[in-house]
Amino acid sequence: MFGFRPKLPVTEEERSWVDKGFSRLKSMLGAKRILGCTVIEPSDRFFPDPWDGSEAGLEGIFSRVCGYMHVERSSVDLEIIPDSSELMEALPEYHLRSNHPAGLHFGQSEDEKPLIGIRQSLLKDPATAVATVAHELGHVILLDGGHLSRDVEEMEPMTDLVTVYLGLGIFTANACCRFTKFRDERREGWSFSRHGYLPEEVYGYALAVFAKERGENTPSWASHLSTNVRTYFRKSAAWLENLPNQPAQQAFM
Repeated sequence: MFGFRPKLPVTEEERSWVDKGFSRLKSMLGAKRILGCTVIEPSDRFFPDPWDGSEAGLEGIFSRVCGYMHVERSSVDLEIIPDSSELMEALPEYHLRSNHPAGLHFGQSEDEKPLIGIRQSLLKDPATAVATVAHELGHVILLDGGHLSRDVEEMEPMTDLVTVYLGLGIFTANACCRFTKFRDERREGWSFSRHGYLPEEVYGYALAVFAKERGENTPSWASHLSTNVRTYFRKSAAWLENLPNQPAQQAFM
């Protein structure tokens, strides 16, 4: 009524970083990867295998996420690492914000495949396991693919962003801040954990840019986002919708 423009939930610096990050990924991987990917949802359609918290269950998730991200399963090794392992503290990792890594990536060498290690406790949480696998496969794509160097300052946030670019953003965004109910013989309550390197607001904006680039005005997949991320997504989408008309492919040029 009064011509107020929707408020963007990220700072100008964060907005610029996401826009430039998508442009970099477009140059590295090609526009077809974002335009042609399928958005992977937390449903039986995409993960029909029974989940029992076993190593076999994790292998099922890993194989499917490899396929969704176009990484040949046979080209990467997978290992479950005990939570108490010293490796969990000493190597490049996908962090829980409590400073305990959720996953590890061991880069490819002349005589060894890339190795992804997944924290054993994630076998209790398949959705976070998917997010962690997606992030670590992002390392395989960007680092082992020669697109980024491990010593680049923004390497880890860019690896989170590539999961959005390739259609796994629902999982990594939802795992960013996660509430879990627990109950044992003596106690009952809620725990809170943070995963990854991007905050919810940035995920919301990145997913809105992703949708705009693909010409998706009201994507059904947004219903799977957590409450906070979905709110930031909608605010960001409304802000992008009010930008001056421009070709979709120039949205993050």
